[in-house]
Amino acid sequence: MKTINVFILLGLMSIPVVLSAEPLMYVPSGDANDIVIIDLSTDKITGRIGELENAHGLSSSPNSDYLVAGSMRQNVPNEQPQANKPEQVSEAEHKAHHVSNSNIDSDVAHSSFVSIVHPEHGHVMRRIEVRGLTHHTAVSPDGRTAVAVHSAAGGISVIDLDKFQVIKTLKTGTAPNYATFSSDGKRLYVSNAQPGTISELDTDGWTKIREINVGKDPEHIVISADGTKLFMVNVGDGTVTVVDLATGAVIQRYETGASPHGIDVSENGQWLFVSSKDDEKLSRIDLVGNKIKSIELHPAPYHLEYVDSVEKLYVSSRKEPIIWVINPTTLEVISRINIGKGVAHQMVVREE
Repeated sequence: MKTINVFILLGLMSIPVVLSAEPLMYVPSGDANDIVIIDLSTDKITGRIGELENAHGLSSSPNSDYLVAGSMRQNVPNEQPQANKPEQVSEAEHKAHHVSNSNIDSDVAHSSFVSIVHPEHGHVMRRIEVRGLTHHTAVSPDGRTAVAVHSAAGGISVIDLDKFQVIKTLKTGTAPNYATFSSDGKRLYVSNAQPGTISELDTDGWTKIREINVGKDPEHIVISADGTKLFMVNVGDGTVTVVDLATGAVIQRYETGASPHGIDVSENGQWLFVSSKDDEKLSRIDLVGNKIKSIELHPAPYHLEYVDSVEKLYVSSRKEPIIWVINPTTLEVISRINIGKGVAHQMVVREE
């Protein structure tokens, strides 16, 4: 939670006045083509941002003004995306915002647009054409670079968020799925499902440093708050792998359930949360005691996000337009957020 202290001089006394802002969560709804905005102080939907194109991937960083949304919709040749103009935006501004910046040849198949969304303005500011459908996205800690992961194209696109341009494309491995930056932004980690590896990239020159063998079909990944460990779900064998980033060695494996999908870790490094779609199960791994506690969660628990500042866990369903709000200590369901349409995918929390 962000806190601002304002000191008011009253006679000889200074009285601190505390102003606080609860975080907001932004959730892409897939083929419902929008982003749902949820106030985490009340767990109520406060708005929606339209103009999206089947967005699964969404990301941001504390130092970025933007949300970066990928698209699982293939571009039609010579067709610009048709986006609804927000009421507060003029027609000229709307057209200018939706001129795409691209280094993609017109005959490249399966290209898509990455949408740059300004949450304060509530609409898409720019669209950037990329080589392939975008499954997930990631934004660097300094907010200057975004990465789009192209599962079918076998690699990533690197986007300069100052110039709104693709500055690099590179292969990582077959069926890449997820990406995350190190806390200092010097490294990017990309999961490659089919070879069962994690690619570690140097973000200075965008070169591959090493390949880490981790398990069968690794997909979603998360890095510990202290930057020493990488956690990933292995969809093919129902496990979670823990990698020591200093050595690149696998130091622990946990059996969590069939088709694990969502994963997140608490800031203090104690808890790791994992959802298993096919088992319809949510697990909490105690990383200190190596104990696992699980509950049934129906239907098909999917993406998840643990928010330390409000001490709540948010889990979406793959089969229904809902997000469960869960007490992380007891794993009891506190409430359900009905997003109305679509499926909740890669959740982003911002302190507004």
